[in-house]
Amino acid sequence: MNPFSGSAPARRRRRPLLATTAAVAALVMAATACGSSESDGDVVELRFSWWGADDRHSTMQEAIDVFEEQNPGIKVSPDYTDWGSYWDRLATSTAANDAPDIFMQEERYLREYGQRGALADLSQYGDQLDLSALDPLVAETGVLDGQTFGIPTGVNAYAIMADPQAFEEAGVEMPDDTSWTWDDYVEIANEISEATDGELAGVQSMAYNESGFQIFARQRGENLYAEDGTLAFSKETMTSWFEITERLLEGGGQPSASESVEIEAGGPDQSVLSTNQGAMAHFWTNQLGGISESSGRDIELLRYPGETEHERTGMYLKPAMFYAVSANSEHPEEAAKFVDFMLNSEDAAELTLSDLGLPSNVDMREHILGDLPPADERSAAFLEEITEDIVDGNPPPPIGAGEVVEITKRTSDDLGFGDLTPEEAAEQFVNDVSEATGSS
Repeated sequence: MNPFSGSAPARRRRRPLLATTAAVAALVMAATACGSSESDGDVVELRFSWWGADDRHSTMQEAIDVFEEQNPGIKVSPDYTDWGSYWDRLATSTAANDAPDIFMQEERYLREYGQRGALADLSQYGDQLDLSALDPLVAETGVLDGQTFGIPTGVNAYAIMADPQAFEEAGVEMPDDTSWTWDDYVEIANEISEATDGELAGVQSMAYNESGFQIFARQRGENLYAEDGTLAFSKETMTSWFEITERLLEGGGQPSASESVEIEAGGPDQSVLSTNQGAMAHFWTNQLGGISESSGRDIELLRYPGETEHERTGMYLKPAMFYAVSANSEHPEEAAKFVDFMLNSEDAAELTLSDLGLPSNVDMREHILGDLPPADERSAAFLEEITEDIVDGNPPPPIGAGEVVEITKRTSDDLGFGDLTPEEAAEQFVNDVSEATGSS
């Protein structure tokens, strides 16, 4: 769910990315494609693939049933698995010219599949697929070189979650998230740990997810990646980012390196918030429900520090995932029609709610607000509050971006254990990511 991760199921534990660039590279397309759908008489048969847990599978099947009732000439076969198996399975089926007609995509792999010719340009199917109600902050996130390879299912934001009860136990006031700075963030975290003699961590390590750094860089007019997929930040900015972690380690505001490794391995369910052992942590907004449930407390969402320190803000809306259609589908118009149903139908929105992110269709977002569970309702309100301050979206990550997850973790651990200085960590990160994405 590191959502995000890339994005994972709402209120579910994130599983690690297992697909590699080498696996995805196997999807070089044959000159003559056999297609993945079949037709039985007058009935068009499509296959729809997604990842998730059992409750998502049940919800998707309900949506398929409704679509088939409304479109008796189209049959949609479900094809699903868990997150860990999804990418290898998709790469294998695509290489064998047997990709599903419609399937979920994640931003780290969208460019890879798109540039290798595996995805249909959905802008060609305007008669079947209406994109007019998409949130403008994410409407272009699936567009590469003028072609629409993915339609965002919904949106999340990377934010700080805070436990008011932990702040109260430490005798520390909750920050004003409309104005707090990165210095405030460090001071507050260190103060919480000191006031509780280390019983409560001020904040969980923020260095394991590159999304936090992306916000930090955007605040400074930079970005993690540029439109052409190259790195778009300075080593000085990344050094400053790692210096914050160094200050937190030195001041005791975050768990030690060995503790952080253990916490990270445990996922959201073992976070300092879920276990009532800390005051703050960095997560995606759609994880609020799961962490609130695990903690037994009403966890709150806070804007990132530093949003008012520079000329622009850094927070952004991230597509939770994308709908994509195979370039080899024998029935792309019918596939586009199904995507339209999932995107624009009130029936589909009432079933999926925020499971695929808060709907990217702003009309559907408004339609389902009253039906959301309390934590998801708070997430929706938070997204509405920050949207007016968001400047723009991000381009799709470059080919090889899936490897950045492990590069980020490795660099964070080397820094935490004192094997690298912040400047050396920045140098290592830049070198490793440049090599992985071919931008060196």
